[in-house]
Amino acid sequence: MSKSPRGASVAAVSIAALLAGMASMPASAETLSDAIALAYASNPTLQAQRASLRALDETWVQARSGVRPSVSGSVTASYGEVRVPALVGNSESNSGRAVLSLNQPIYTGGRVGAAIAAARGDVLVGREVLRRVDAQILGSVIQAFMDVRRDQESLRIQNENVAVLQRQLEESRARFDVGEITRTDVAQSEARLAASIALRQSAQAQLAVSRASYKAVVGQAPGELEPPPSLDPLIPGTIDGALDIAEQDNAQIRGAQYAEEAGRARVAGARAERMPTLSLQASLGESGIAQPLHTDTYTRSVSGAAVVTIPLFSGGLTNSRVRAAIERNNVDRITIEITRRSVIQSLTQSWSSLIAARANIVSTEQQVKSARLAAEGVHQEQQVGLRTTLDVLNAEQELRSAQLSQVSAAHDAYVAAASVLSQMGHLTADLLPASAKYDAKANFNKLRLTWGWVPWEEPIEVVDSAFTPKPKEKPGVKARSPAS
Repeated sequence: MSKSPRGASVAAVSIAALLAGMASMPASAETLSDAIALAYASNPTLQAQRASLRALDETWVQARSGVRPSVSGSVTASYGEVRVPALVGNSESNSGRAVLSLNQPIYTGGRVGAAIAAARGDVLVGREVLRRVDAQILGSVIQAFMDVRRDQESLRIQNENVAVLQRQLEESRARFDVGEITRTDVAQSEARLAASIALRQSAQAQLAVSRASYKAVVGQAPGELEPPPSLDPLIPGTIDGALDIAEQDNAQIRGAQYAEEAGRARVAGARAERMPTLSLQASLGESGIAQPLHTDTYTRSVSGAAVVTIPLFSGGLTNSRVRAAIERNNVDRITIEITRRSVIQSLTQSWSSLIAARANIVSTEQQVKSARLAAEGVHQEQQVGLRTTLDVLNAEQELRSAQLSQVSAAHDAYVAAASVLSQMGHLTADLLPASAKYDAKANFNKLRLTWGWVPWEEPIEVVDSAFTPKPKEKPGVKARSPAS
């Protein structure tokens, strides 16, 4: 699939502007912006994933330690006694020794450079995983928000239906008392009212379930929820435009590409095992009698050496590791295509659901209008004896069913739009306002000059990684204007 933009319209305006618009709504009710901000501040799944990424950042520091000096010290005190049966007396001795050793790698044949590059690739993969979790949580917030709104509206419709049927039952009883209708008409009204009360109880139970789901993902129970703003400006005009954006910005695809680049660095690391290494070593030691301790009589030794180590024969171990690393990298390369196909499938399904839901909105709007007119007409015709009680009850039932369908269609369209944005890679915290955004790079940037850093590690790394393929960080996801 081509990665060049296609279609007349591609996504779109930033979610920052979207949320800023929501912030202008009345403060008396909760907005989608409120729910998102609270979830990003307190959701435990997000908190855990962020902590996992910070732990992954440390692997890059650990890899860089391979070009930094290491210093160790040791202090040894020994006592010896020799007993010879044929001689009178024993021979005793004691000694003490303190040694300070320094080792500075100069060239590792590319081993450390490859390890640093691979760790960098793993960190980039971890950032994409966090971005995918961000999208999942944001999608869950939207799903929960829309579920609660749908169920609140459904309960309102059911309450209205119960009220209408109660009035219908009272009217039927009054007309029965004056002999205008039969007992059958009254029984029909009673049956419909009982069924409506049962449906209202089911709606109440469903609302309680949705409220619990909302609280689980957002962190607090919902109140009265404001209508959310439209996501349509963020959706490209064609599915081809959405697919092109997904191939560039989808977190799963980007993560698979970073994993393949990290795999190439590991192949280079395996091949580096065949290369010689160079290090500088130095030691400072003092030794003498430990008891009695007279340090002024101790012997001092100082040594320095440049050590070159050349691998000659490993019994085929190095070659086997190289072959294994190559095959694992082949798996990474194949995984990119597997992931791409999976994303295309998911995005196509979400797009189809969105198109169907949008069509349902138009159909249900017309259905509600027609059902309302029909219900009003049947009521009037009943007053002049042209319609029966059952006709009125059926008309009311059709109207409520149409209203419920309309509510469900609006809910499904919004959730489907969020799913399309998620598959495109544009439903992430990267597009939230800075105040609500978690900066995944901030912790990594702080680690560059942590304890253990030495000024000469950079040139050593450059030389050591000269022949190592390095993962290249892709541009961040940018919001696009509707005209782009």
